[in-house]
Amino acid sequence: MVKTFENTGYWAIILGGSSGLGLASAKKLAQEGMNIIIVYRNGRAEMEAIEKEFEAIRQANVQFEAFNADALNPEKREELISTIKLTIGNNKIRCLLHSVAKGSLKAMTGENALSTEDLNITMNAMAFSFYDWAKALLNAELFADDARLLAFTSEGSSKAWPSYGAVSAAKAALEALMRSMALEFAPDGLRSNCIMAGITDTQSLRMIPGSEALANHAKERNPFQRMTTPDDVADAVYMLCLDEAAWINGAVIPVNGGEHLQ
Repeated sequence: MVKTFENTGYWAIILGGSSGLGLASAKKLAQEGMNIIIVYRNGRAEMEAIEKEFEAIRQANVQFEAFNADALNPEKREELISTIKLTIGNNKIRCLLHSVAKGSLKAMTGENALSTEDLNITMNAMAFSFYDWAKALLNAELFADDARLLAFTSEGSSKAWPSYGAVSAAKAALEALMRSMALEFAPDGLRSNCIMAGITDTQSLRMIPGSEALANHAKERNPFQRMTTPDDVADAVYMLCLDEAAWINGAVIPVNGGEHLQ
């Protein structure tokens, strides 16, 4: 079986790839021959399960490195990029995938209402860090000539859900940053896009208050009467990394089976 990225020397960096959409995307790209670097942040109690997932990537016979580190810390980011530079050698990064899911899910009213600090933390994690990493990797000259910058957004960027205000603001900011990156990074050969995944049964979804109702509503209004799966989204990540996707830039692409239509 011919693997699309075999013998290209390409690498993907996935920020937040220990579970959910990021992990599924890492597995898909590895199956197609792309070398993988995952930067994630998890506690010791979760490591046994995570290592089992990472073993599936290693079984794809690609080069694989995982760093359990704070990708949001500027000093740590610079350390990681120095290490990444040594790791990939003369090869280049084809894909930077932002899949960081760290944010406040507080309501805007009540005793423990959403604060400005909560907003700042969420915005930095789920929006600004995408730009920070892209800029730092570009300055380090680590991107391939035709690299892809991808990030996950949601319908929440333009719709209101209870207790989703901070994440909603971050997703809207993420999309705005992506559009500007698509414009200003294009001379360096970078293509920037957001994938708007449908409601997907992930750990991140289950943390949202009322997630069961969101899931049921998604199935009801989806033309295919089912929820989006991580593999559905991973397939889209793979397709956007293909040579044939080089003319897609500055787009928010729904990957939800038409869930957004009604």
